Amino acid sequence: MTPTETPPPPTPAFLKLSYPAPRVLLVRMDRPKELNSMSTTAQWEMDSVWKWFDHEPLLSVAIITGSGRAFSAGADLKEWNNSMSDRADPRNRMGNAPPFKPLSRRLGKKPIIAAVNGLAMGAGCEFVINCDLVVAAEDAYFALPEVKRGVAAVGGALPRLIRTIGLQRASEFALTGRNATAQEMFQWGVVNKVVPKEYVVEEAVRLAEIIAKNSPDAIICTRAGLRQGWETASVERAADWTLEKEFAELQKGDNILEGLKAFSEKRLPRWKASRL
Repeated sequence: MTPTETPPPPTPAFLKLSYPAPRVLLVRMDRPKELNSMSTTAQWEMDSVWKWFDHEPLLSVAIITGSGRAFSAGADLKEWNNSMSDRADPRNRMGNAPPFKPLSRRLGKKPIIAAVNGLAMGAGCEFVINCDLVVAAEDAYFALPEVKRGVAAVGGALPRLIRTIGLQRASEFALTGRNATAQEMFQWGVVNKVVPKEYVVEEAVRLAEIIAKNSPDAIICTRAGLRQGWETASVERAADWTLEKEFAELQKGDNILEGLKAFSEKRLPRWKASRL
């Protein structure tokens, strides 16, 4: 039995769902022979899973990882090539499909940790850039090789990469299409921790458990404030928006009262499922 209140999405073919710790969802991309590259169907699956996760009150944090030697090689370029033929409907081209890049442009409510177990290329790398925390295996590597294939990394990574690592580093990385090591991405600030490959999911779960022990409402509010600061130009406007919208909603819930009461009584808080 899964620790959820709402019915999970239909059992997906590309993604495997599990629950390694209280309030934590583990999502594993499971197409190892294809380096976990994503067909349009796989992207629809991922889109539905993240929407369900955000609305499931008993889950606070998610982890995304891959099976085999890859995190994800990105979009299925063979399918993309077929979608570009003269006989194909232009509306169905992979780059135009509604679910295209379901994580790289996700705003969402709740944090997602990338557990990068191997290569992360193209849309797979774009996923990583937009995740809230990143744990990478020592031998993992990252690339936006789209320029080598005649396409472009239009899944949201380019403007977000600028904000994380700066114009010159982002330009070198994206315009050359070269590989970057896990240690290099750590030095640039994209990766939080670099660990041996066999511990990458374990370390991501450890971080998720620490987060999930906190107030579910406060997690959502805090992440919203961080995202506003990253996504918008004005720090003060981001602070005002978080206070006026997210914190106002947080104050309507039970968890703020429970947290303050538990502190006064010198005990651990007993959080309720978030309704934000």
